[in-house]
Amino acid sequence: MKFVAVIVVVAVAALLAQFLQRRKPQAPTQPKMEVPVQVDRSDFPQADAPWLVAVFSSATCETCIDVVSKSEALATPQVAVVNVEYPGRKDLHDRYGIDAVPTVVVADAQGVVRGSFIGPVTATDLWAGVAEMRQPGSRPISDCATSVVVEDDGEADSLKPC
Repeated sequence: MKFVAVIVVVAVAALLAQFLQRRKPQAPTQPKMEVPVQVDRSDFPQADAPWLVAVFSSATCETCIDVVSKSEALATPQVAVVNVEYPGRKDLHDRYGIDAVPTVVVADAQGVVRGSFIGPVTATDLWAGVAEMRQPGSRPISDCATSVVVEDDGEADSLKPC
């Protein structure tokens, strides 16, 4: 009887070992890329401009060149656009904990970061995002939310449902 119990225990252990061996390993954890929530506007040129678009980039990053180019189109007296290139401005990358490039940070006059983009970004998304941060509600909503339903009496009654 003891012999049967030993065989059962060994069989269960063998099956368990085989199951554990075939089990897929856990996916590696992905690092969370941090973006500052506040910047010191005096760290950047045109500190008196109401808005700052800081592009944290790298001299060896091809995608960064594209993002910097798209960002430069936003430059006005109200919007300071600054390319913070690594390693030339390593001090600012370190100070603000930038660990991925390109990273675009949009800050208001007090240095509060109102939005950010990490990685490649389309010109449309960047420009619309900055416009929305500067003036909430400025981004157009889809047609279904802006089209008015006109009833038979000729008066506009409501927005067309989506």
